[in-house]
Amino acid sequence: MEAKWVETTLRVRYAETDAMGVVYYGRYLEWFEVGRSEFMRVGGFPYSRLEAEGVFLPVVEVRCRYRRPARYDDLVTVRTAVAAVTPVRLTIVYEIRREGELLAEGSTEHAFVDAQGRPLNLQRTRPDLWQVLVAVVSGT
Repeated sequence: MEAKWVETTLRVRYAETDAMGVVYYGRYLEWFEVGRSEFMRVGGFPYSRLEAEGVFLPVVEVRCRYRRPARYDDLVTVRTAVAAVTPVRLTIVYEIRREGELLAEGSTEHAFVDAQGRPLNLQRTRPDLWQVLVAVVSGT
């Protein structure tokens, strides 16, 4: 699947930095979440709709590689795309950039589960949602 990137711009807040003015490493994971939510919203399938349909996407794995520090008041761009979708999992990739320079990159893997946390095969249990989700992540 060719990646369809959605970009979200954020300004680094003072509260997101340490005493040296460098962004705390855990904030990048929060920025991944911002990018992920915006990706779904732009695609017309916000998380709130998934949850209203009884489908949840907990993070089951996360990876982040830090390349350069972001600093207080930087304008950063979170680039988000879907790398893979299967009936039971969704893998999303991210890039954090400042004026085109790669600061961090990573991915999150999500499982499809119901409200009780039981795994779902979305294609089998909710083919209607599966078709819409595949269309959103493929950009069609």
